[in-house]
Amino acid sequence: MLTTVIRDARALAVLAVPLILTQLAQVALTTTDTVMMGLLSTEELAAGGLAIVIFNQVRTMGVGLVTSVGNQIAAAAARAEQAAEHGAGADAAREEVRSVVRAAFAVATAAGIVGALLLPAIGYALPHLGQDAAVADRAQRMLLALAPGLLPCLWFQAIRQFTVGMRRPQALLRITLASVAVNAGLNWVLIHGTWGMPKLGLVGVGAATSTVYLLTFAALYASARRDDELAPLLSLNPLKADAATVKRLVALGVPIAATYGSEAGFFSLTALLAGSFGPAALAAHTAVNQLVYIVFQVAVGLSHAASINVSREIALGHHERARRLMTTALACAACVMGAVAAVYLAVPRLVLRPFLEAADGNAVDTATHLLFVAAALQFFDCAQNIGVGLLRGLDDTKGGFRITLVGYWAIGLPASCILAFACGWDAVGLWLGLLTGLAATAVLLLRRFTSALAAGAAVRPSAATA
Repeated sequence: MLTTVIRDARALAVLAVPLILTQLAQVALTTTDTVMMGLLSTEELAAGGLAIVIFNQVRTMGVGLVTSVGNQIAAAAARAEQAAEHGAGADAAREEVRSVVRAAFAVATAAGIVGALLLPAIGYALPHLGQDAAVADRAQRMLLALAPGLLPCLWFQAIRQFTVGMRRPQALLRITLASVAVNAGLNWVLIHGTWGMPKLGLVGVGAATSTVYLLTFAALYASARRDDELAPLLSLNPLKADAATVKRLVALGVPIAATYGSEAGFFSLTALLAGSFGPAALAAHTAVNQLVYIVFQVAVGLSHAASINVSREIALGHHERARRLMTTALACAACVMGAVAAVYLAVPRLVLRPFLEAADGNAVDTATHLLFVAAALQFFDCAQNIGVGLLRGLDDTKGGFRITLVGYWAIGLPASCILAFACGWDAVGLWLGLLTGLAATAVLLLRRFTSALAAGAAVRPSAATA
């Protein structure tokens, strides 16, 4: 039994570790933008932060539209390998991979164009949404600079899902790490106008981000073209995309995009509620939330890796291996979360110091209490994200979306309000409500996954990919 667990964990780690490191590098990318904006002024930081929140909301939902691509590629690639072993049907299976790649690029292109038009429209609406006029004006200009970057960003995500589905994600980490350094340099040059460049201030941050998205897409595309296994399958002409494949990807992607949007909205609303208890509570919430967000990238990597591997095992008819993937992913997550929780409980103020260096005692005390809640919350946050990924491996994206709606909004939000306002536990009550919602979501998602495997109802190949 132990030998099997270790073997499964190693197999999962081959895909999960590069993805986790890539996610952490992406966090460093957005953190660099925030630090650079903070060097300008309070108004610039407020406006830039608002613009980034809006951009990330649109970007995240766009990414959701192409997230299922990795699962479709993994299943098709597994069938291609199986067909090659039997000496028949390999060419048809490889053409299926190419068809999914073309459809993914078509979906990414459409979503990128729509999103790029939507961002300035949201920016122009900011003054009518109760935002300070000066802050709204700066945010509008930054959104105009960010909008062109959405299209190459989603192109990058489409190719990323292709490489992950083919289980060849190694280039992702190198490219993302390089992008952090390039982004920092471009930010500095465009903000301050060094080396003969125009001094753009906050707009320079948006322009640098858009440029980095374009460069990372080009780098990942070039890397895939140099890969002997990936290059023959990399077909990006959206005009040749098969309509039925596009329709299937959209049908799978829309619930994922809605799930991502729902989760982001849930946490955004919690931040607003925390602000109702005063600046100290909001500062504490922001600091602890950022810590949770950083550690959450481990869950994202494990979720994607488990999801891809489930798609592959189901395509090969290995249902028991698919079930074991759930146990392996949760065990790996528990080990990481347990180590992090131990640090939180042992030296909470040391962990919080980088985020609350200039904060008052009330903020630090509140953040310390929230950190203790976060030590438990992270287990459930990680488990529910893995659960969403496992269901995605079964092509059950609608079921995952419905469960997250129940867990976040029907259970988590009321629990937060009751514990924070009715019980008078303020920000700590909010976070206990978050914990309740995430725990309920995790239980429901994992129960649905195990039930689907046991019944065999959700593990059959879809009609379009059979």
